[in-house]
Amino acid sequence: MKILVTAKRLMDPETKVKLKKDNSGVDTEGAKFVVNPFDENAIEEALRLKEKHSGEVVVVSIGKPEVVEQIRTGLAMGGDRGIHVNTDADVDSDVAARILVKVIEQEQPDVVIMGKQAVDDDSGQVGQLLAQYLGWGQACFASEVSIDGNKATVTREVDGGLETLEVQLPGIITADLRLNEPRYASLPGIMKAKKKEVKELTPDALGVDTAAKVKVLSVSTPPARSAGKKVESVQELVQLLKTEAKVL
Repeated sequence: MKILVTAKRLMDPETKVKLKKDNSGVDTEGAKFVVNPFDENAIEEALRLKEKHSGEVVVVSIGKPEVVEQIRTGLAMGGDRGIHVNTDADVDSDVAARILVKVIEQEQPDVVIMGKQAVDDDSGQVGQLLAQYLGWGQACFASEVSIDGNKATVTREVDGGLETLEVQLPGIITADLRLNEPRYASLPGIMKAKKKEVKELTPDALGVDTAAKVKVLSVSTPPARSAGKKVESVQELVQLLKTEAKVL
């Protein structure tokens, strides 16, 4: 079984975000970068499936040369080889999906597992776009995955309960945080990852136009929350909810 997984590079979610002076984006100077947390779940699930069924795990990332660091993280966890699509372009969800289509056409994986969303823009669109472009089945927001032959059974959490889907392979699965607990890379794994193959491609070589359909015009911090207020009675609370909060 060949499993293709993604490893998007983004700022550590624990980092305090600073904006550029012109509000055109986030200031990344001196910031720590990590693998998107949902992609870590995808990598972990791919490794578990490999351990159960045998095969190969291919870690893919799109972006500047620095994203190789995140590919190496996936390889240190246990991935077999990596693919770096090298581009300086601002990659929106559609561009990412169209690039991944070309990578998948070359690699011919049995299943693609990726995070359900990236925690920098929270779009949550790439998996669905990818399935549409490929004409494959999809099962998003997976909290449990099992594969038997050419079928994947995926359980996901929905309002009020659980939903179980069956997907014909090859197919697309997107991972939720509750799918698993990602492993830490061991020291031997980190050392081995340095020697594992990371193939470099470019959008031009893949025949993909990187012109984005979505452009960020500006970003801003949310307004500061006002201090709370203590009330003496339920009647006073109701009155304030009516007159100040205006929620009643």
